[in-house]
Amino acid sequence: MRRRRRWALGGAVALVVAAVLGVAVAFPSVAAVACPGCYGLEDLGDGVYAEPETPAVRGERLLGVVREAERRVADFYGGRRSSPRVLACVTDGCYRRIGGGGERGVAVLNRAVMLSPRGLDVVIASHELSHVELRARLDGGDVPQWFNEGLAVLVSGDARYLAPAGSPDRCLVASDKALPAELGRWREAAGGDGNLYAEAACRVSRWVTANGGSRAVLSLIDRLNAGEEFDTVFQP
Repeated sequence: MRRRRRWALGGAVALVVAAVLGVAVAFPSVAAVACPGCYGLEDLGDGVYAEPETPAVRGERLLGVVREAERRVADFYGGRRSSPRVLACVTDGCYRRIGGGGERGVAVLNRAVMLSPRGLDVVIASHELSHVELRARLDGGDVPQWFNEGLAVLVSGDARYLAPAGSPDRCLVASDKALPAELGRWREAAGGDGNLYAEAACRVSRWVTANGGSRAVLSLIDRLNAGEEFDTVFQP
């Protein structure tokens, strides 16, 4: 009986180990978020992890970037409900190792943000943090991907896709065409359309301006959480 129990326990442990290894191989970003140290990242404090060879001065600058990005998100939403980990890579090898691709940054499972060497700035960090914050506030409701992306551009103040704050109209590229609502379709379309982010940002910024600023987004979230459909709430 004891031998059978040992075999059963050993089998269960083996299954758990196999499952963990499977996740690490198939979804390295998920595994890296769960255990940054397992991927060679060191805790800089405030939930920020970076490569151990990151110079102290650069590490302080990185912490400053994240703090400013968090401030932009908090200013827009009137506070933050999310507290994601931030995994920052200063080399391409590090970013590939944790599952990154050719993007500057990415939100992972709405629990973390990964930043590539090309994304270590306030705009990219606040863009990705905006995605996480929106998801933290949506309780059962949902938004189309174009709105999610356009809102992240607005929150981050990305000058590539919006005119400066304070402009009468921040829209740079207006369009009435249907924008991708699903994440997969958005990624596919964005790869070949350099205006897509600007078009989404234009649509969102004009709606926000016409409806009282950031409180319009908070109201939209509340109504979606109450069961209303996005197309009913969002009226361009």
